[in-house]
Amino acid sequence: MPIIGPLARNVYGLLRRGRLPFPGSREYWELRYTRGDASGFGSCGILAVFKARIVNSFVSENDIHSVIEFGCGDGNQLSLANYPAYLGLDVSRTAIALCNKRFHNDETKSFFLYDPECFVDKHSVFKADLTLSLDVIFHLVEDTVFELYMQHLFSAATRFAIIYSSDTDLPAPAPHVKHRRFSRWVELHLPEWKLLERIPNEYPWKGDDRTGSLSDFFIYGKAGT
Repeated sequence: MPIIGPLARNVYGLLRRGRLPFPGSREYWELRYTRGDASGFGSCGILAVFKARIVNSFVSENDIHSVIEFGCGDGNQLSLANYPAYLGLDVSRTAIALCNKRFHNDETKSFFLYDPECFVDKHSVFKADLTLSLDVIFHLVEDTVFELYMQHLFSAATRFAIIYSSDTDLPAPAPHVKHRRFSRWVELHLPEWKLLERIPNEYPWKGDDRTGSLSDFFIYGKAGT
């Protein structure tokens, strides 16, 4: 195990106990993955199966040939996916390494480190029929990071964008969570993108368990496609 492993575990433990200030969304997730924690309970169990069923059906029914996911995490959710060609991006170097190791024999999948402040794609290198954002937006606690992420997510899509997230301004219970009314942001800043369908979560959050979620599916289509 790299030397950073034990250090990351200690720092992460202090962070979780409130003894260290929140370091920022990118640093938080790098610490979390380096510590050995997974993407979260939303990427496993019944929620992961639900998400996979919705997205896999959409890909099949809409003749999707390419997918880019902004926030691939540790790849557990991706293990249930069925995409012809996939490109995963994540801010965590450790998460990208985990995905590369997990899918090293899968020629349909590629992974890249994502830095929103350094992501400039004027030649449209990162383009796909469909872009995905699954359980990511409410983890973008910095306003600037959120703005850049949303611009990159939609600019990389040629036909559709699917977001699975909460869409509320409710206060968050943890420093690495910030709920946002992102649908309002899309209406104001990306009028060429239209909400085609909202699919409610089959396992809504009830406030007293770890099996439900505040996230729903939001499927957007680009005008003229």
